[in-house]
Amino acid sequence: MSYCESQTSELKREYTPDICKSVIAFANTNGGTIHVGIANDGSVAGIADIDGVMLKLSNSIRDSIKPDVTMFVDYQQESITDKTIIKIIVQKGTSCPYYLAGKGIRPEGVYVRQGVSTVPATEAAILRMIKETDGEKYEDIRSLHQELSFAEAEKEFDAQNGQFSKKHQQTLGLINADGIYTNLGLLLSDQCVHTIKLAIFEGNEKAVFKDRCEFAGSLLKQLNDVYDFIDRCNRNRSEIEGLRRVDKRDYPTEALREALLNALVHRDYSFGDSTLISIFDDRIEFVSIGGLAKGITFDDMMLGVSVARNRNLANVFYRLTLIEAYGTGMPNIMRSYGGHAAKPQIEVSDNAFKITLPNTNELSAKALLSEKERVVMSLFEGKDSIARKDIQAELSVSQPMAVRILKGLVDKGEIRPIGNGKNTRYILNK
Repeated sequence: MSYCESQTSELKREYTPDICKSVIAFANTNGGTIHVGIANDGSVAGIADIDGVMLKLSNSIRDSIKPDVTMFVDYQQESITDKTIIKIIVQKGTSCPYYLAGKGIRPEGVYVRQGVSTVPATEAAILRMIKETDGEKYEDIRSLHQELSFAEAEKEFDAQNGQFSKKHQQTLGLINADGIYTNLGLLLSDQCVHTIKLAIFEGNEKAVFKDRCEFAGSLLKQLNDVYDFIDRCNRNRSEIEGLRRVDKRDYPTEALREALLNALVHRDYSFGDSTLISIFDDRIEFVSIGGLAKGITFDDMMLGVSVARNRNLANVFYRLTLIEAYGTGMPNIMRSYGGHAAKPQIEVSDNAFKITLPNTNELSAKALLSEKERVVMSLFEGKDSIARKDIQAELSVSQPMAVRILKGLVDKGEIRPIGNGKNTRYILNK
């Protein structure tokens, strides 16, 4: 009988650790047989120490390959004339991709059969195998990153007197039945690859940046860091009501909290783009990737009906008391704006979800401006400062009238003067 290599057959003169790569390739492709004791030219070399080589093979394949592939591997001895060889019969596995434990789910650890060769799989091929095995649900899929740490998650669970052992991580869905980290584990790990980008703009248009930054790390760290940042931007403004001064923040804190949680818990993490937060003078926008989850309409969402895209992630946040119950976010946001003329705006497309929260203090102040005052405020568009003469020219009013309008805007805290006498100019009071 002659032997040759093919898509499903490989020849090895003797045992080497590289045999594990061939086992992985066959298990990831269509199965095959490795003949140990036969040289590449088809000549039979045989194996002198059958028991010793058999032990090495079984131990190496058991310890070096993840997930466990042993149930798909069979060993047979075959005598050819006066020599004995070992046949390693590999079936296609049901938990592809199989990979070298020391390399991880990366091209250098995952192999496939290509013609008569065992070759590293491309990242696209690895992702395709993962989806075919684990399904389309992102948080349940095995993570391409397996070297993960959980300092932030451990801190959050400790604060809530919660358990975060390996056993509890498996119960929560961070680790699958084979002991492999899922994408949920990646999201909560310190190595999370998804980020939040935040920008503060001058005025009400995306023209001039005042500040911008990017938040990384565990989603739990991003949640805390971003909330602290936007809370610092949520200014207090004072109004006199009767005999007392009342401080009012630009945005209801509950609305900020719920909008941020919504952007983190319900976004589609199968896309790599960052969650975006944009802060303007008159509003703050939260834009997350992914439209509504399947099975829910816009009207359903506004009524409080919830279909969690990331059910396990939502469950973790629920256990950490970060969310109270499913479906309360949008009603809570709208309720927090009760008594305000301006309401939050929700926009949904097939691939994005946007929540816009109006700045209640900014809009209230504008509502109190007279028509002439609003015209004066519009003069600041594209200008750093204006002078009294600009107002006289724009409104066709006398000098005393221009002075009164300017004084009214100064008293309302909208603008402030710089310079003295004829050189006095006015700038926005920010």
